[in-house]
Amino acid sequence: MSLVHRWSEIDQTPESLRPCVVTMGNFDGVHRGHRAVLDQLQRVGAAHGLPTVAVTFDPHPLAVLRPDVAPELLTPTPIRDDLLEDAGLDGLLVLDFTTEFAQQSPEDFVRGTFVRGLQARAVVVGVDARFGYRNSGDVATLRDLGERLGFEVFAIDDVGGEIRWSSTIVREHLRAGEVDEAAEILGRPHRVVGTVVHGHHRGRELGYPTANLGPDSVGLVPREGVYAGWLTRVDLPADAPDRTMPAAISIGTNPTFDTDDRRTVEAYVLDRDDLELYDERVMVEFVQHIRPTLKFESIDELLVAMAKDVAECRQILTQIVPA
Repeated sequence: MSLVHRWSEIDQTPESLRPCVVTMGNFDGVHRGHRAVLDQLQRVGAAHGLPTVAVTFDPHPLAVLRPDVAPELLTPTPIRDDLLEDAGLDGLLVLDFTTEFAQQSPEDFVRGTFVRGLQARAVVVGVDARFGYRNSGDVATLRDLGERLGFEVFAIDDVGGEIRWSSTIVREHLRAGEVDEAAEILGRPHRVVGTVVHGHHRGRELGYPTANLGPDSVGLVPREGVYAGWLTRVDLPADAPDRTMPAAISIGTNPTFDTDDRRTVEAYVLDRDDLELYDERVMVEFVQHIRPTLKFESIDELLVAMAKDVAECRQILTQIVPA
């Protein structure tokens, strides 16, 4: 991850990041559509010789304004911010989204944040950008304000072909277990991050010790089933040999044992029984769906299925280099 200045109060903007070129958005998922905007931001910044800043919000605006219809986030704030920082930004301004904040007119928001706060010389957005009270500001509004207040506006067309790349489409794929289709839009495997906790230790007893993610994990959990993927120990150095490892990942309630109705995410690192991961933060990434969650009539049937799952995951993952 790049070294990026992150702050949340507009009056705390570092002088080294003023003036700048700016983008704004919720950026849930930081998918390839978002990356097209971020890439253009980098090009405009380079052309102007200015730092690049993304303005985003926490919590998601709908969680404040319409909690009844607020989406389950693909990338809650910690994951989203890491992905934004990886995009090469110089600064990340995360504004506290409140009902009071939402009352700002489009012009008040632009004047306060872009002009006075950031001294923006250019603003880069997608063509569907909306901002200000009841999303009443759009690209046309922004262009008008830019002409009056002294900044350029660059609007990026939708990307993704016939089906526009969007966070909503990614959610639909994940809820159907279509993690490879989701990855095509995201430009990377979908991820869930959490702390490894103690489970029932059945996996170790069966010869497949698993890392169980705790209930505080963040990231949308895909449909129940078995997946090939990666487990990354996020607190280890990037070049550590055991930082990112191939894994068979199970999501479900362990129906064969009938003891728990809580859905869990657990990952078995292929061919490793020597890892002690308890209390470590790990990132689980989903590459391909293997099979749905099944209830087996005996432990022997389960073991046969698990051996087949591991063999299939190994075959898939040996052909892929982790990101």
